[in-house]
Amino acid sequence: MRKLESSRAPAAIGPYSHGIETRGLSFFSGQIGLDPESGTLVDSNFEAEVRQVMKNLQALLVDSGLGFGNVVKLNISMTDLSRFSEFNEIYAEYLKEPYPARACVGVASLPKGASLEIEMIATAE
Repeated sequence: MRKLESSRAPAAIGPYSHGIETRGLSFFSGQIGLDPESGTLVDSNFEAEVRQVMKNLQALLVDSGLGFGNVVKLNISMTDLSRFSEFNEIYAEYLKEPYPARACVGVASLPKGASLEIEMIATAE
């Protein structure tokens, strides 16, 4: 088992790792729209928050020797599912065919008042 981390992603806000690699799979903890430098949630709008989450995920992938093309599964939690279409438009800028498997659920709240959180699983294959 190997710990995965990136200095270009926000520091963990609890007792967990950015990610763990084991048996050819990389499991990445959920990311919210925290600015990696300030550690605060981007506060401009939903689009900016989604883009920050995707940037944070990308930093974790790249610093682990991977890219979005290696992602096989994502779990998405959103506090407002009425923004699902808006989310999908931005998401499609980062992930391409064949799209990874994914789940999206509505939740009452997320850490630091975030609108969404995404966790992912990637493979080196």
